[in-house]
Amino acid sequence: MDLSTKAEQLREKLPTTLAGGRVAELTARVEQLEADLAELRRHQLRMAELADIVTELLVPMASRDDAAVAAALEKFQAGL
Repeated sequence: MDLSTKAEQLREKLPTTLAGGRVAELTARVEQLEADLAELRRHQLRMAELADIVTELLVPMASRDDAAVAAALEKFQAGL
């Protein structure tokens, strides 16, 4: 069972008028936090991809492997 399924099950158990609408406020906040988390995960993945590209460029550059540098740049440009 994933986190969002569990959260939905818990939401269904709570009375909707608890603390004068606080449940709706908290539900909206949880949804916003889940969206923010998904966005952060996308950014983290992109940063990992960029780190991989930098590594692919630096190692051939350090060894003066121009063909490998050109291939890494071409791969990066194709991914844009």
